[in-house]
Amino acid sequence: MDGVVASEPDSERSQDQAPPTFGEAAAYWVKLGFTSFGGPAGQIAMMQSECVDKRGWIGQGAFLRGLNYSMLLPGPEAQQLAAYIGWRLHGLRGCLFAGTAFIIPGMVLMIGLAWIAAAHGDASLVKALFEGVKPVVVAIIIHALWRIGSKACNSALAIGLAIGAFAAIRFGGVPFPVVVLAAGLLGMVLARASWGVFGGGHHADVEADDSVSFRPADIVRRWLLVSLATVAVGAVPCAVVLMVYGVEPFADVIQLFTTAAFVTFGGAYAVLPYIADAGVNTYGWLTPPEMINGLALAETTPGPLILVTTYVGFFAGWKSAGIGFAVLAAGLTTFVTFLPSFLFIIAGAPYIEALQAKAWARNALGAITAAVVGVIFNLAVFFGEAALLSDAGIHWINAVAAVVAFVLLQSGRVGVPLMVALGAGFGVAMQTLL
Repeated sequence: MDGVVASEPDSERSQDQAPPTFGEAAAYWVKLGFTSFGGPAGQIAMMQSECVDKRGWIGQGAFLRGLNYSMLLPGPEAQQLAAYIGWRLHGLRGCLFAGTAFIIPGMVLMIGLAWIAAAHGDASLVKALFEGVKPVVVAIIIHALWRIGSKACNSALAIGLAIGAFAAIRFGGVPFPVVVLAAGLLGMVLARASWGVFGGGHHADVEADDSVSFRPADIVRRWLLVSLATVAVGAVPCAVVLMVYGVEPFADVIQLFTTAAFVTFGGAYAVLPYIADAGVNTYGWLTPPEMINGLALAETTPGPLILVTTYVGFFAGWKSAGIGFAVLAAGLTTFVTFLPSFLFIIAGAPYIEALQAKAWARNALGAITAAVVGVIFNLAVFFGEAALLSDAGIHWINAVAAVVAFVLLQSGRVGVPLMVALGAGFGVAMQTLL
C-alpha cells in the first residue's frame, strides 16, 4: 500500500529539512526501540523532539492528528504513533518497520527478565528485589489513577461512570470488554443527543485531503481488504503453532491476548485487571505476586507498558512445558497483542482528519476513559491486596513504603524507572536488616 502514502503539505513540513531515506528513518526507529523508556508520555515526547522539532520529518499538525487518532484506538498509542509516522514517511513498509522496531527490543529484554523471574524467583536476592518493588507498583498504579482520573472525571456523569465501572467489575463480575463497549456506546448515544460531557480530547482544525475517497463503499472496501490481510497474516503462524505444538496453552494465549488487543482503550493500566484476572484466576499461569513482578519489569524496560503481556505469555508457556514453550508463548503473545495496531493504522490512517471532526468518536473515547478510571481503581485494589496485606493483617512496612513512593512520584522529582530501582534497593535493605 505504498501507493497511498499521504504527501506532507508544504505548510506542514519544515522547509529546510529534506524527507529522510528509508535507511535514515529505519536507523532512528531502531534507536527509539532501544531507548523508549518512560512510558507513553516520555515516548511521545521523544518522537515530538526528533521527528518534528529536530529533523522536520513530519509537521506539528500532522503529528498531533496522528497522536489524537492513536488515542482513539485500542492499543498502545505511542507505538501506533510511531507506526503512523512511519506510514506518512514510507507507506506500508515504513509503518511495519517503525511499529515493529518500537516493540522488539523491549520484547526480547522482557523475555530474558521473565526467565529470571520464573527460574530464579525463589533465590534470596531476586526474591528480595521483587519484594521491594511490590509496594512501589501499588504506588505507580495509584499515581496513574490520579493522573488519568483528574483529567477524565471532570463531571458528575463521568465520576458516576467510573464508579459504575469499578462496581461492575469488582462486585458484578462484568467482563472488562463489556464495560469498555458499554461505555463507548453510552458516549456515542450522548453525542447524538448533543450532550458532549466526556471531553474526548482536543479537537484541532483539520485539513481535508482531496486525494482520499470518503465514499462509504471505498472506506468499507479498504477496511475489508486490510482486515482480511491482517487475519491471514495472523492466522498462519497461530495455526502452525497449534498444529505443531498442540493446543495447550497456545489456544488460550491466542484467545486472551487477541481479545485484549481490541479492548485496550485507555492504555495498559486499563486492560491489566482483565489480563491479571485471566492469568491468575482463570488459567493459573501466575500468582498475584508474580503478576506484580511483571508490571514492575514492564515499567523499567523500553517499549510500551503493554509488553507486560509478553511476561504473562512467558509464564503460560513456562507453567505448561518449560523454557521452549515459554519463549514460543511469549513471542506468540506479543504477535497477537500488537497485530491489531497495524490494522488500525494501515486501514484508518487516510481518514484521520475526518474522524477527529466527529463528535461521536471524541465522546466515545471520553466515556471509555472515564470508565477506565474505575477499572484502574480495581487494579489498584487487586495489587494492593497482594502487596500490602498478609495473613497477619496489614503489612505496615510495605504500606508505608507505598505511601512514600506515591508522594515521590506525585512530586515529579522521581520518575517511574528510578522509583522501581529504589524499591528494589528497599527490598534488599529489608532482607539485610530483618
